[in-house]
Amino acid sequence: MTRARHAFAGQPRRDQVRDTGAGRRRPSWRLIWLVPAAVALLIGLDAGLLLLGLPAPVDAARLPDVHGMLLTLGFVGTLISLERATALARWYGYLAPALLGLGGLLLVAAPVPLIVAKGVLVAGAAAFALVYIPLWRRQHDAPLLTQLLAAVLALAGAILWLNQDTMYRIVPWLFGFIILTIAAERVELARITMGPRAGGRLLALAWAMTGALVVGVALPDAGAVLLGLSILSLTVWLLVHDVARRTIRADGSARYMAACILAGYVWLAVAGAILLFGHLAPGAAYDAAVHAVFLGYTFSMIMAHATTILPAVLHIALPYRAAFWIPAALLQAGLVIRLWPGDGVGSELALRVGGVIGVVALVLFMLTALTSAILGPPRAPAKATTGEAE
Repeated sequence: MTRARHAFAGQPRRDQVRDTGAGRRRPSWRLIWLVPAAVALLIGLDAGLLLLGLPAPVDAARLPDVHGMLLTLGFVGTLISLERATALARWYGYLAPALLGLGGLLLVAAPVPLIVAKGVLVAGAAAFALVYIPLWRRQHDAPLLTQLLAAVLALAGAILWLNQDTMYRIVPWLFGFIILTIAAERVELARITMGPRAGGRLLALAWAMTGALVVGVALPDAGAVLLGLSILSLTVWLLVHDVARRTIRADGSARYMAACILAGYVWLAVAGAILLFGHLAPGAAYDAAVHAVFLGYTFSMIMAHATTILPAVLHIALPYRAAFWIPAALLQAGLVIRLWPGDGVGSELALRVGGVIGVVALVLFMLTALTSAILGPPRAPAKATTGEAE
C-alpha cells in the first residue's frame, strides 16, 4: 500500500511520523494543486449562502447554479484525484487534479461560457478514471476496483451535466462517486478485521448501487428506492466492521477520528432512508439528502482524515489538536438544525441558521488546520533531570 493510502486509512507510516518532527521535509510542490480546490470550496460555500437567500461576499449570477459541482468535483474531486496521483507517482497522474481544479475555477469565471467549464470537468473526470488503470496493474484488489467504478460514476455525472442545467438528476451519480470512494478507503483500514472477502462484498454493494443508478434513468422512483436500500446496506456493513467502533473509546486523535467517521455513517444512513420515499425532486427531501451526503458524510470524513492524508500528500506537518473538535461539532449541530426543524418541519429560519453554522464550521476547520500546520507538532515535555548521568 502506498504512503498516501496508509494516511487516508488512518495508519500513518513510520517515515511519515519522522517527517512531522523538527526535521520534516519541505512542503511538496503538490501544494499548488490545493489552491484551486480551496478556491472552489470557498466559492461553493459562498454560493450556498446565496441559495439560502443570504448576503455573501461574492454575488455572481451563475454561482447558485454551479454550487454542487464546485464542492463535489471542484473541491472533493481535486482532493481525491491528487491523492491518487501521489499514489501513482507518474507525471500524467496529475492531469486529473489539474483539470478538475481548472474546471472548478472556470465555473465561476463569468467571461468563460459555462459549457467550456463543464467540458473541462468532463476531461478531468475522464483523466481521474484513467489513473486507476495503472494503479490496477500494480495491485489487483476489489477496493481499488470499487474506486475505479466510483470514478466512472463521477464521469457519468459530469457528462450528464453537459446537456442540462438542473442538478437533481445528476446528484445520485455524484452520491455514488463520493460514497463508494470513501467506503473503499475505509475498507483498506479494516482489511484485517473484515477478512479477505471484505473487498468482494464491498464490490458487490458497489455494483448494486450502480445498478440502482441505471434503473433510475428510466424509472426514477424505483431507482431511488434501490439506491436508498444499497446505501443503507453499505452503511450497516461499514458500521459493523469499521475499526472506528473500537477506537471511539480511545483518547486524543483516535477518538476524534472515530467520532467524525461514525457521525459520517449516521448522515449516510439518513440519506439512504430519505431515498426510500422515491426520487429526489427539488424540495425539502432533496435538500436534506444532498446535505446529509455532501456535508454530513463527506466533510465528516475529510475532517477525520485531514491530519493524516495531507502530511502524506503534501509533506507538511498537520498535527492533531483538541481545537479540531470545535468545527467538527459545529458541522454536526448545523446539519441537525438544517435537516430537522429546517427541512423536516419547514422552518425557513432553521434552514438558514443551520446553513450558516455549516459554513462557519468548514471555514473554521480550514483556519484550524492552517494554524495547526503553521504551529507544527506540539513540543514534547522536557524530561525531568535527576542529577545522574543517563
